[in-house]
Amino acid sequence: MKINEHCAECLWNRQKKLTDNRDYLYEIRQIIDSRRENDCSPYIIYLFNQVYERYFGKRPSYYEEKKTYNDLLLSMEDDFRKRIENSDDPLKTAFIYSRLGNYIDFGAFSNVNKDEFLSLFDNAQLPENDLSVYNSFLDQCRSGNRFLLIADNCGEIVLDKLFLERLKLSYPALELSVMVRGGEALNDVTAEDAEYVHIDRIAHIVSNGKPVSGTVYELLSEEAKSYIDNADIIFAKGQGNYESLAGQGLHIFYSFLCKCDLFTTKFNVPRLTGIFIEENPRKNDWI
Repeated sequence: MKINEHCAECLWNRQKKLTDNRDYLYEIRQIIDSRRENDCSPYIIYLFNQVYERYFGKRPSYYEEKKTYNDLLLSMEDDFRKRIENSDDPLKTAFIYSRLGNYIDFGAFSNVNKDEFLSLFDNAQLPENDLSVYNSFLDQCRSGNRFLLIADNCGEIVLDKLFLERLKLSYPALELSVMVRGGEALNDVTAEDAEYVHIDRIAHIVSNGKPVSGTVYELLSEEAKSYIDNADIIFAKGQGNYESLAGQGLHIFYSFLCKCDLFTTKFNVPRLTGIFIEENPRKNDWI
């Protein structure tokens, strides 16, 4: 997904808030101004981080934030599982909860509000305009074998685990894999985080090879490329994965909440609206 001028200005302003070091900001400005036509925000931020570490050392860790939200959702896991099991359509409910988990994003928000997050689960429903994509997704799960979930945030990954549990119950033939970040990137899920919430008990964990808040194909490890190339169903969570994968010629289902102006404007929806879209190059369209 291309970076428009509004997005570029947002990226620049965030860097200016970090420091007034003129040499550092000069290099950042050069990255922004010399970006390639198809460069996405996660890739540009990855380049920023390399410059940052040359000037200032390691970026601040989100270890505590990640653990806090993993522990919070783990403490609620049994309750969420019961709510899913007791719902009219457990798989659909698990899907809705998984998407709501995308709220936990310290890249999009300077402050993640726990009360606002938990309120999202009150009377959570799947909107009518998501049904055609959801039904297409189920069709793919019926006929496919290799399922790849490309994860996004900590905390969210616990709800992803509950979704994968229901998916496996509905489609036992599916081989489940989860792709995570290859290093620390904001509060995104790494292999260590995924193992901490025990998602490895139901799905194979594969690293994307780089500390990038997205899935930039050219930066992926050969193993990660193989998982994407050979997946029958790809289910990508979060704005960063959408920004880095959309338009790359892959058949992907994207699930996320709109959390910034770029996305609320693109989809013409209010903040925190859930989006579920299918990009299918073979049909040359989007659903």
